[in-house]
Amino acid sequence: MVDSSADCQLNVAGLAGLPTFNFEEETMFRKITTLVATAALSAMLFTGSALASDPIVIKFSHVVAENTPKGQMAIKLKDLVAERLGGKVVVEVFPNSQLFGDNKVLEAMLLGDVQMAAPALSKFDRYTSKLQIFDLPFLFKDMDAVGKFQKSDKGQELLDTIEKKGLIGLGYLHNGLKQLSCSTPLHVPADAAGKKFRIMTSDVLAAQFQAVNAVPLKKPFSEVFTLLQTKAIDGQENTYSNIYSKKFYEIQPYITESNHGLLDYMVVTSKEFWMSVPKDIRPQLKSIIDEAIDYGNKVAAEKGEADRQNIIDSKRSEIIQLSAAERSQWVEAMKPVWEQFEKEIGKDMIDAAYKSNM
Repeated sequence: MVDSSADCQLNVAGLAGLPTFNFEEETMFRKITTLVATAALSAMLFTGSALASDPIVIKFSHVVAENTPKGQMAIKLKDLVAERLGGKVVVEVFPNSQLFGDNKVLEAMLLGDVQMAAPALSKFDRYTSKLQIFDLPFLFKDMDAVGKFQKSDKGQELLDTIEKKGLIGLGYLHNGLKQLSCSTPLHVPADAAGKKFRIMTSDVLAAQFQAVNAVPLKKPFSEVFTLLQTKAIDGQENTYSNIYSKKFYEIQPYITESNHGLLDYMVVTSKEFWMSVPKDIRPQLKSIIDEAIDYGNKVAAEKGEADRQNIIDSKRSEIIQLSAAERSQWVEAMKPVWEQFEKEIGKDMIDAAYKSNM
């Protein structure tokens, strides 16, 4: 007979080196693992849900008062977005250089610190030389000509000239034609000789004042009132709405109605931000922006006339009307600036703009 007890002893001995299996500990381990995994999944789902519900925030930075055409356009954009895009998009408006001045806002935009702005067209000379066309003196006879050119193929082409630099032009926003204000009367170019005028950062505008032997000084818009008040400068160029809203007329006794140049803006965003806006929202947002710009341009036309009259009624500043002979002297003195920047801008572009007057 076979001794089965010996076999049992051998088998038991063979298992002696193996780890002991504890069902109670294994069950507890599985429970903990399940709880951790469930908590992690819940956190992921909650975070994803929160991110999905967070609105797109557009910080709109500008340098002027809220009662200006640009200020009104920005408020209109904010209201229309709130009305039509619900909680998907939120526009926050920062007027009066609260966030950035025009000299810094485009850099801030490329860094993602602000998503929308509307700098003067003069501010884009670091990104493209083509937009200098809007600074050329006496190029447009009135705002109808400006609008006609901006809506043309050539005008729309200019909106795309900054894309290689990471910016997207969304549309043109009007302010109006510029006038000259000064501490002394300006009737003919000789009256401006030796006078210091604040200008935006623009080589074209610098050349414009140098053409009449004046001294152009590139200074931020936010500093103009103080510069005029302290007599650090003799004068400046601006539209009636800016002259009135910033109270320049209170410290500048003379305004020459020259209509010599254009002050318009480009509503702009960064390419990175614009492409990050979901495809289903982007067309709706662009349509709203277009509507807000149209509204702002309407305000610009109405406000230009109203603020001109406000200045007259204040009797704080005299508006000088140029005779045809006086105006022709200004044109003759400043028009050579066109040829000076012809190669940078393009003769075909200048010709197209000039034809918009016809």
